[in-house]
Amino acid sequence: MAVSIMSRIKYGSLVTGLAVFLSACGGETPQQTGGGMPPPLVTVEAVKLQPTQYTIELPGRLEGSREVQVSAQVSGILLERRYHEGDYIKQGETLFLIDPEPYELALENAKAELASAQTLYAQAERDWLRIKDLYQTDTVSEREYEQARATFENSEARLAQAEAGKRNAERNLRFTRVEAPISGYTGSEQASEGNLIQAGQSLTYLVQTDPMYVQFSMGEKDLSIYRTSLRNGDDIEDIALVTAGGERYEHTGSINFIDNRINASTSRIGMRGVFKNPNQVLSSGEFVRVVVTLRTYDDTIVVPQSVISQGPNGPQVFVVNEQNLAQARPVQLGPIVNGGQVILEGLSQGEQLIVNGHVAVRHGAPVQVTNP
Repeated sequence: MAVSIMSRIKYGSLVTGLAVFLSACGGETPQQTGGGMPPPLVTVEAVKLQPTQYTIELPGRLEGSREVQVSAQVSGILLERRYHEGDYIKQGETLFLIDPEPYELALENAKAELASAQTLYAQAERDWLRIKDLYQTDTVSEREYEQARATFENSEARLAQAEAGKRNAERNLRFTRVEAPISGYTGSEQASEGNLIQAGQSLTYLVQTDPMYVQFSMGEKDLSIYRTSLRNGDDIEDIALVTAGGERYEHTGSINFIDNRINASTSRIGMRGVFKNPNQVLSSGEFVRVVVTLRTYDDTIVVPQSVISQGPNGPQVFVVNEQNLAQARPVQLGPIVNGGQVILEGLSQGEQLIVNGHVAVRHGAPVQVTNP
């Protein structure tokens, strides 16, 4: 019995001494709430309305607004190239000269044929007019009448044939000068002087680089948003380019063609944009990124993606009320814009949104705000 009493005295002294030691070493204990745990520390940010745009970047390839393969239209010896490869050529300038002599001779022959046909026609016409008058007075027979008419009609057909032959000879002679069909930059020659070339053979090509086209494609979902915005009158018509070097092109462009069907294998639709290129900064065949605005928001809420959590009713965020209590707010999400999440419904301007520390927060529980 004496041993038991002594043990209790020693235990009480030990507890008292430990309490004094802890008080001396640790000072006062932190304020506790409820079950003894301090409220979680959070950082808040006031919810603001701001204008923003929902844009996407799509891969694209540049091409000249007009790209023309220049071919010979007549056969012959290629005598001369009259341009420097890569030069800018205006429409109508001579690029190549094909030996014109055979075509000059053909033209002279066509002119002679035409002169002969004109003579025969004039003679047949006089005979026909004379016999037609005599036939009306029964002076000549019907056979002579029909023969004169047939001769006149044959001479008329031969004259038309000779005139067409002359025009064709003139055309062929003109085609010995291969002229630029459009204004643009020339490519490399594909046949050199001295070669015998055939009609239809490619000689070079021309590219019109101002304006420039960009070919790209868009997914079905984005296309639906884009078309809805167009119907609603949103200002989304301008598109932008980002070059391979990551620089944004100085001029904006517009979409001037949308294909009439979606590719079944890729679920994407082809589109084409057009851009001014007065300083020849853009080159045909260059790969770029096309920036397309799908939707504009005049006043909307954009929050960091990290504040979104999954609640029992779907996506949610936490706000702090005037009593420093956390409240879970189910939200309707829009698109992600520049790394931020657009909130369509669920938040109001001025509310205190928890942007840090929300992982430890529970609905209705007190929190300690660490920033003003």
